[in-house]
Amino acid sequence: MNSISNRILYEDNHLIVVNKLPSEIVQGDKTGDVCLLDDVKEYIKVKYDKPGNVFAGLVHRIDRPVSGAVVFAKTSKALSRMTVKVKDRDFRKIYLALVKNHPPKQADVLEDYIVKNEKMNKSFVVPEGTKEAKLARLSYRVVGKSDTFYLLEIELFTGRHHQIRCQLAHIGCPIRGDLKYGYPRSNPDGSISLHAYRIAFEHPVLKTPIEVTAPLPEVAPWTAFRQLTVDSLDGRQRTENPPSQVPSPKS
Repeated sequence: MNSISNRILYEDNHLIVVNKLPSEIVQGDKTGDVCLLDDVKEYIKVKYDKPGNVFAGLVHRIDRPVSGAVVFAKTSKALSRMTVKVKDRDFRKIYLALVKNHPPKQADVLEDYIVKNEKMNKSFVVPEGTKEAKLARLSYRVVGKSDTFYLLEIELFTGRHHQIRCQLAHIGCPIRGDLKYGYPRSNPDGSISLHAYRIAFEHPVLKTPIEVTAPLPEVAPWTAFRQLTVDSLDGRQRTENPPSQVPSPKS
């Protein structure tokens, strides 16, 4: 089991948010690899000395080669309420991506119709009206630049299969390391340079606003942006630092 205790971004009696590594799957699949959901259950079982089976529910998913914040529910009530929030888009998701090419505009909203090819496990932009096509909508902004890459901030408004990867590739900006969508080289660790950077929502039980930020991966070329202090990120002054403390559950 991967130790997740040093990757917990937020925790209370109802929810736990973990900074996912790009190598991890969030939920069990045909590979049989240990998944993050199982690690979360084991963490809860050990930390709180719980006998028998432990409940933990996955609120949303991100792709295996993607890193960043993933939310799990510690109670069935929290899970059902969070599931509704995700379905109703009352759950804000901000991503950061590294691309080689500058996009056509400094900032834009992309609206495309995409179709998933099940056999290829890949999505394609298609004309409106195509059978089984679904509307995909996101916004992006160029918020940083290194010697080699541009840093894009992306907000998802819909949750389609491989949506960010597909739509960015369609405008000539495949994500670094994403061979499936046209980037010429893979990343050494098999990841793609897409990071679930921030999530925000109303707490399902406490009704308080929750906002959680996942520190960038400690590998190049992300490290070129580690000291990013930028008011362009979500329009607020912000320094990229991991949280010094995780809120403890109340008794």
